[in-house]
Amino acid sequence: MDCIFCKIIAGVIPSFKVYEDEDILAFLDIAPVNPGHTLVVPKKHYANLEEIPEGELAKLAAAIKKVGKAVKDGLGVEGYNVMENNDPVSGQIIPHLHFHIIPRKEGDGLKLWPQGKYGEGEAEEMAEKIKNKI
Repeated sequence: MDCIFCKIIAGVIPSFKVYEDEDILAFLDIAPVNPGHTLVVPKKHYANLEEIPEGELAKLAAAIKKVGKAVKDGLGVEGYNVMENNDPVSGQIIPHLHFHIIPRKEGDGLKLWPQGKYGEGEAEEMAEKIKNKI
């Protein structure tokens, strides 16, 4: 059991739990972007979004919604971001599927990614490549 989140789920490593049910655990991130930054994880180990069965993903999504509302209402914040980094190239550090709920306030300094534009014909090409794999 090298996975730090599996150790947290097993109680080997302490955490500040905010929600738990049979399948899901939510706890505060130890390196928060903003105070109250919470991680929501399935208790079963899945490395990324593609590995989790759809039924379990639905349970996870319901927990994210519940915890997100609790973060917003409990902390009195105006909103929150929900993020999932899928695989190391996207910034996933812990190879256990997890969603970040990041509380947001006006002027908190957190910036989202820059947006670009497609070149001539590029959007059609990208759409076709994706559609062909579904």
